[in-house]
Amino acid sequence: MGQNHDSYDIKLMALLSFGVIGCGMLARSMHLPHLLETPEARLHVCCDLNEESLAICRRDFGPVQIERDFNKVVNDPQVDALIIATGERYRLPIYAAAAAAKKPIYTEKPLAASWEDTMQAREMVEQSGIPFCVGHNRRCSPAMMRAISHFHRHMKDSYSAPWRFKRAGWEKIDTKGQNGVPGLSIRINDDWQSWKSIHITGSYTDYGLLIGEMTHFVDLARLFLQSEATRVFTMHNGILNHVVSIEFANQALASIAMFSNGSFGYPKELLEVMGGSGVVVCDHMLEVRTAGMADAPALETFPFLKDRHPHIGTEGGVCGWLKKKRAACDEAAVSGNPLDQFTAEPDKGHARMLKEFIREIRGERSPVSPIQDAVEAMRICLAAVKSAQEKRPVEVAEIG
Repeated sequence: MGQNHDSYDIKLMALLSFGVIGCGMLARSMHLPHLLETPEARLHVCCDLNEESLAICRRDFGPVQIERDFNKVVNDPQVDALIIATGERYRLPIYAAAAAAKKPIYTEKPLAASWEDTMQAREMVEQSGIPFCVGHNRRCSPAMMRAISHFHRHMKDSYSAPWRFKRAGWEKIDTKGQNGVPGLSIRINDDWQSWKSIHITGSYTDYGLLIGEMTHFVDLARLFLQSEATRVFTMHNGILNHVVSIEFANQALASIAMFSNGSFGYPKELLEVMGGSGVVVCDHMLEVRTAGMADAPALETFPFLKDRHPHIGTEGGVCGWLKKKRAACDEAAVSGNPLDQFTAEPDKGHARMLKEFIREIRGERSPVSPIQDAVEAMRICLAAVKSAQEKRPVEVAEIG
């Protein structure tokens, strides 16, 4: 989607005033605090149907207004842009109203709840020309951005390390360029009890988190591998445990293993990508490790967010995080409050994505998380659902 500033009102020099629609835990833990911390933004209105959520917003974030009707937020002349953090099943009417009012949208992932809604959302956005950002925030995580940069640079100019084996006979083998074909693995360790019942009951029982959570990792796979998916195969056990294999047009392969029978006491996400005789690892968005790359450091660590234990695990990285997390989990066991387990969290890119979206609104950059990328992520996830249901590999072209 290109920038078309004639199609919507924009305040280039003033603060951008935001309305937040859907003020549950995610909005209150991420979007609202980041709005208050962003000099270029101002929180104008919080909107939710839940009175308790609105009371918390009023107490903790001090919006100018509180609303229960999203139409009032969308059509408020004081609101320049919207953050939509409702459940995906309730977003389409909000998209429609915002597109009609020419209001830029930052929406939580996934883009929509179905392929039909996805197509309608894309049509609305493209016809209106509004800036539109889908919250695949990991693409703005400092560690993930560094990992992507290292890998893409290596794949453009990979070299054969002098210490590699050079066995006799290889010169006679046609490898069909496989040394240059990348492969990617993502492992997600999650705690199933952290999810609300709405995520694993009703129609979600058929596919669990294959859409709502998997879109993050499918989006990352596309960013790293720079190709379109052609075929998907899903193996699953129960509602929340899935292994999704994806084949790409450039012959790359990706494996995404999402297990929800783990513990928040251990790092959640491990991404490993290989190609051109090099390896990049992004561990919990706290460490980036490399091997076989001439100009990339072997290890880089990244700062913690909200570190309540600065004198523990001072070495940083994953080793330091494990020590901090153990201390926090011990505190949570004593207090009986599971929220006490969270400390020294990785930077998953939420704050940076908001800042980059503001730059997008002002015409200072290209789309940070374009709707077409979100459409393709949805297509792959829906193919994964179809594969799980039908127990067979599914061509991505079968979706839509």
